[in-house]
Amino acid sequence: MNTLNLHVTGLDCAEEVAILKDEVGSRPGVADLDFDVINARMTVTFDPERIDADDVIQAVSATGMKATRWDSRERLEETLPFWQRNGRLIMASASGAFLILGFMSHWIAHQSFVDALTAGHGTAGGHVFPLSSMLLYLGAIVTGAWYVAPKALAAARRLRPDMNLLMTVAVLGAAGIGEWFEAGTVAFLFAVALLLEQWSLGRARRAIKGLMDLSPVRARVVNPETGALAESAVEDVATGATIRVHPGDKIPLDGKVLRGESRVNQAPITGESVPVSKKPGDEAYAGTINGDGSLEIEVTRPANDTTLARIIHLVQEAQSRRAPSEQWVEKFARYYTPVMMMLALAIVLVPPLILSGNWADWLYRGLVLLVIACPCALVISTPVSIVSGLTTAARAGVLVKGGVYLEAAGRLRALAVDKTGTLTYGHPEVQTVIALKDHTERGVLETAASLEADSEHPLARAIRRKAQKENIQASRAEDFRAVKGKGAEATYEGRRFWIGSHRFMEEKREESPQVHEKVGALEDAGHSVVALGDDDHVCGLISIADGVREGAREAVEAIKERGVEHVVMLTGDNEGTARAVAAATSVDEYRAELLPEDKLKAVEDLLGRYGAVAMVGDGVNDAPAMARASFGIAMGAMGTDAAIETADVALMADDLSRLPWLIGHSRRTLAIVKQNIGFALGVKAVFVVLTLFGAASLWMAIAADMGASLLVIFNGLRLLHSTES
Repeated sequence: MNTLNLHVTGLDCAEEVAILKDEVGSRPGVADLDFDVINARMTVTFDPERIDADDVIQAVSATGMKATRWDSRERLEETLPFWQRNGRLIMASASGAFLILGFMSHWIAHQSFVDALTAGHGTAGGHVFPLSSMLLYLGAIVTGAWYVAPKALAAARRLRPDMNLLMTVAVLGAAGIGEWFEAGTVAFLFAVALLLEQWSLGRARRAIKGLMDLSPVRARVVNPETGALAESAVEDVATGATIRVHPGDKIPLDGKVLRGESRVNQAPITGESVPVSKKPGDEAYAGTINGDGSLEIEVTRPANDTTLARIIHLVQEAQSRRAPSEQWVEKFARYYTPVMMMLALAIVLVPPLILSGNWADWLYRGLVLLVIACPCALVISTPVSIVSGLTTAARAGVLVKGGVYLEAAGRLRALAVDKTGTLTYGHPEVQTVIALKDHTERGVLETAASLEADSEHPLARAIRRKAQKENIQASRAEDFRAVKGKGAEATYEGRRFWIGSHRFMEEKREESPQVHEKVGALEDAGHSVVALGDDDHVCGLISIADGVREGAREAVEAIKERGVEHVVMLTGDNEGTARAVAAATSVDEYRAELLPEDKLKAVEDLLGRYGAVAMVGDGVNDAPAMARASFGIAMGAMGTDAAIETADVALMADDLSRLPWLIGHSRRTLAIVKQNIGFALGVKAVFVVLTLFGAASLWMAIAADMGASLLVIFNGLRLLHSTES
């Protein structure tokens, strides 16, 4: 199978998607079609032995649209040909100008503004249009329908009515019964509606392009021999090269800091509000903003494979994973349009034939119904909202891989959370320092850090981090001797100390009943205990455990406030540790000592009880459970290929507060989608009733449809400014 990416001129909404599926998707050899309406892109999977690329492009042409190869064109809007960028605006403007001139010509000819307003009823009442007015109105019709007529003809050939055919029939019908003014008005207003639709898609497209603008296009490359700087396009910077980033500049490529220290604002990718400290050995990411220090960075990824580049690619791909609301609208529109055409035909035929109604009057009402039947506002109501929601989430550090997952977050009823690396930091931290005898907590910590100064054991590193946090300057102990598997001994400030495990303390025979009781309580809570002593007694105890994330409890409580009924923690850790973390984080339930298959069963149980369940994990070890859940969420995915690729939703920073934000953002998106659908259908229902009673006109119907389109577009675009919730 081969894959072909095409840019389709005229692919603006779900109506065109349905048309292309019928015309192109039904061709022998075409296996699959994917659509990115926002960028007017169609991806075709086909069998080259049965159909070739030129045949596919020809099939698109049969619909009245035009296809060109995606990879042969620049997709930036400013590089498109002049007519392709401005054609709709020019023709809509020309239609409006012809309409105004025709109206003025008619007014002058009849010397009456009232006559000009009612001139469209000339045929039925014996009124005749001036030839100049008719020609000008005809100009308004031709220019207004310039982009509509080819699609209408293609729809008629396929015997599949769409909104283009509806409008064309309405315009021709109005002209046929002498309603020239209204025919021109309908053509003009529909051209404006299509122009607004194109603008709204362009606005959403530019929002995605804004993500691309986060990364600079040039980098300062350091010459390895002379140290001189040379500017280069980021695409030309090789992996392994060294780049320099000045204070205040954006970091152009992913890499590892070689020299310099600075604080970097990672908010454009992670949504973090506080800049992150960077020093030699730390990772730096394209699109983030350097603070007040100069950094030299070794490039680790090419420009097309940076974390930011992958985010942009996945956001663009996400548009093809359509939300349930989008799928519903597409199915609804597929049946709605022909049903409305049949209803319009019934209105034209039934009253005159059965009730002896006036043919011209009921034909006019049928044409009004055709206009209001246009599903334009309905089909544009969801994609603009969904794309706006996806783009805003990406800017807030939440990568959602499709509208289906964005909507699923809003329907969430239960949440399964992995412990390690999610509710906790994933590495040991000092929890408690207990001083015994005449020692102080600070003294115990200082002595322990001095004894562990050269150790790379995770518990030793945790003790040193705690000492550094408390501003304790520990000096290196002397005569250090490691005791394998137990601890170490050394001389500090002239005294001999030992440090090690509970077992080591027992061997030293210095454990009193009181010390034993304290150690037992800490171990029951899931803590590892490091004892510090001298030749006489135990000086203190240091409890170490995987620390609960700062703000984890508040995040869990906020998730519940958003309406999630049940939060359960799943962990392979022991019962004591799980109990302690569960109590500290306010989860409703915990399950301990679980294997990956046990986590999978736990998620299946939650699905049976609650229906909509998300699983939060690291994107790799929890993959089976994440795949089984309604959708999977990866924590701290920035720079982690597997996490970004595995999960349906990736939180780019280690920030649990993004979870309640996502739920709130999803529900706001759902609410706006429902508002748009309800409003669009409501306007149509009102005008159907008005039409039946003869209280609606053609220009009123198209103005109402255009107004509805405009309102749902702006309502959907409000999500672009919803970075806080």
